[in-house]
Amino acid sequence: MSRKKIKIHTSRRRLPDIKYGSLMITLFINNIMKEGKKNAAMRIMYDALDEASKQLKVPQKDLLDKAVTNLRPQVEVKSRRVGGATYQIPQPVTDERGQDLAMRWILEAARKRKGAPMHKKLAMELIDAYKGEGSVMKKRENVHKMAEANKAFAHYRY
Repeated sequence: MSRKKIKIHTSRRRLPDIKYGSLMITLFINNIMKEGKKNAAMRIMYDALDEASKQLKVPQKDLLDKAVTNLRPQVEVKSRRVGGATYQIPQPVTDERGQDLAMRWILEAARKRKGAPMHKKLAMELIDAYKGEGSVMKKRENVHKMAEANKAFAHYRY
């Protein structure tokens, strides 16, 4: 058995983004980033925010906050095996996970759109999310419907 002291690594502090000072924008940029190309991801995010805020005439930071808040799910379902059967068990979603899911859904929907540069597709998704419509809002409603349909299995919760 080892007698050495084990170093416990603390998670790295996340710094807010340079332009707006928002941690949420930093997380969004990191989700956009592919193959370590952070400058490209930053350009996409800032251009999308500028374009969406021009169309809606609201500040960029408020636009993103409201868009993510509108799409944040309250509950989700998780699979659990009980006695040979797999049940979809509804679980409440923490604020942090809800925010992360909303951001990932927005990016996924933006990447599925065709025929425009990424910053324009992302701007369109942010506008739809701000207004509470679009494919991402349907996805959120489907998650809530699944949780409602499986409410009978809530007593199997972890």
